[in-house]
Amino acid sequence: MNLEKSFPEKSLSELNQIRKQFEKHFADILVESIKNFSVSAKQANKRMLAENTEIFDQFEKEGRGVVLLGGHQNNWELWAVAAGGHLPMRIMAIYKKLANDFFDQKMRSSRGRFGLELIPTKETSQWMKDHINETKCVVYAIDQSPANPKKAYWMNWLNQETAMYFGPEKHARQYDMAVVFGSITKLKRGHYKVSYHLVTDDPNSLTEGEILRRAQKMLAIDIKSEPQHWLWTHKRWKHKRPEGMPLN
Repeated sequence: MNLEKSFPEKSLSELNQIRKQFEKHFADILVESIKNFSVSAKQANKRMLAENTEIFDQFEKEGRGVVLLGGHQNNWELWAVAAGGHLPMRIMAIYKKLANDFFDQKMRSSRGRFGLELIPTKETSQWMKDHINETKCVVYAIDQSPANPKKAYWMNWLNQETAMYFGPEKHARQYDMAVVFGSITKLKRGHYKVSYHLVTDDPNSLTEGEILRRAQKMLAIDIKSEPQHWLWTHKRWKHKRPEGMPLN
């Protein structure tokens, strides 16, 4: 259903081919995620190459924080393990806490092995206040569905009315943080590359919503380029736009 709505121009045969390719890729991700519990830092960085990291070097020297945006494209779990080896500043990722405490702890342990910190969504605002004077990189997945559709930023994305978290843009503006988008591509089985692209280094010069629109456009380009490598199985469009909510 997600594929049909996102790609109305494709035939059923084409959609089935994407689905089969996704299932194969997703199986790889599951196996690779288990490996993340024991992979060495050297091997993680060998399997997740990074380019354009000099963007972060510039802001680290200036003492400015960075809001890093990305989606569930290719192996985001491996990126979480490898990021501490190629980014020059403290990294904090915002995530939805899992209902099962055991698996939540296991996931936090895997992602945080080499420097990445994980902060539950509800604790984000306080964490930002507590670390206001630190040079840091705050990571948001921008393709998750907000809990409250009435507080979301609504826009057309992948041919559908889509609720977006406004938090990434809010914090970038509030703390004058540069905004960067991370694009992950699959080089071959088990090997990936993340490339960083500047969204803006002056967030308050843009009109409201422009940061989200730019980043979501970048993610949509990645998804359309390699649709089989995005996480189609999660409930991205579970909300309907509430009456009276503007569509941006």
